[in-house]
Amino acid sequence: MIKAGIIGSTGYAGAELVRLLLGHPQAEIVWYGSRSYIDQKYSDIYRNMFKFVDMTCKDDNMEALAKEADVIFTATPQGLCASLVNDRILEQAKIIDLSADFRIKDVSVYEKWYGIRHAAPRYIPEAVYGLCEINREDIKGARIVANPGCYTTCSILSLYPLAKEGLIDMDSIIIDAKSGTSGAGRGAKVDNLFCEVNENMKAYGVASHRHTPEIEEQLGYACGKEVVLSFTPHLVPMNRGILVTAYAKLMPGADSQKIGAAYEKYYKDEKFIRLLPEGTCAQTRWVEGSNFTDIGFKVDPRTNRVIVMGALDNLVKGAAGQAVQNMNLLFGLKEDMGLELVPLFP
Repeated sequence: MIKAGIIGSTGYAGAELVRLLLGHPQAEIVWYGSRSYIDQKYSDIYRNMFKFVDMTCKDDNMEALAKEADVIFTATPQGLCASLVNDRILEQAKIIDLSADFRIKDVSVYEKWYGIRHAAPRYIPEAVYGLCEINREDIKGARIVANPGCYTTCSILSLYPLAKEGLIDMDSIIIDAKSGTSGAGRGAKVDNLFCEVNENMKAYGVASHRHTPEIEEQLGYACGKEVVLSFTPHLVPMNRGILVTAYAKLMPGADSQKIGAAYEKYYKDEKFIRLLPEGTCAQTRWVEGSNFTDIGFKVDPRTNRVIVMGALDNLVKGAAGQAVQNMNLLFGLKEDMGLELVPLFP
């Protein structure tokens, strides 16, 4: 059995990790970390865990945790994992970090967009970007996995084959993305109150959202050159889900057939990517509660653009499910172990 510890277990992503790991046949949770609820029973915080979890929450002492766990998940705000990690910990346990601390290779870019000093830049070169469908083999040998977030996972997976095959003008990409409110975290904020969110939709982080450089970096690796794109996220009144609608101009000779072939080339054998027939729009309701990403596209000959639509559950494939997928790769298990989740509906 893999012994797993979670720092940040009482946030939404952390709680989803708990749910998934409790159903994993080869994992056992040995540490429920939460700075806000130390010594409180986990099932008193999340009553859905009543009779499932009888342990109390501990602190974020990663050194003590590394002595008990084979893998440490950090579902915490930016900066915490980098401030805690050291060589002694990495000699004892693998780390899967759900924050952005090790996702961006250029530390100056990280510090500019996140507004904090990176506490452990020496570990950035060895950290592997944990998008399993793209970096599968590198993940298997990693000590630190930088688990991608929801917006980035959906955006990158939706466009990766087209960037890799040179079918789109990379300077023309516009990404319009929408998220359920759980993506904003469990902390109390006025903007997330029911009366603020209900019957409302809004853009935020316009031309400044901190996931932008991460998407640019990964798509840049795919096409082999620097990428600059427009990314605009929106908050919508639902609990879960990410919907990405991305627009890009077609390169000369690109057409529906070549685009469809590109998606088949890269994703036909991917368990967690479901390719929709051309013209079928991805919808968040068909992936809720699952680790799937649904991707569809439509070519618009009038504007010479392709419109790509991707949908995933921000707490599963966009966070905890992807983290478990990474854990499975790290420990040589079947990649879909514990993740064969049929989407919920309604």
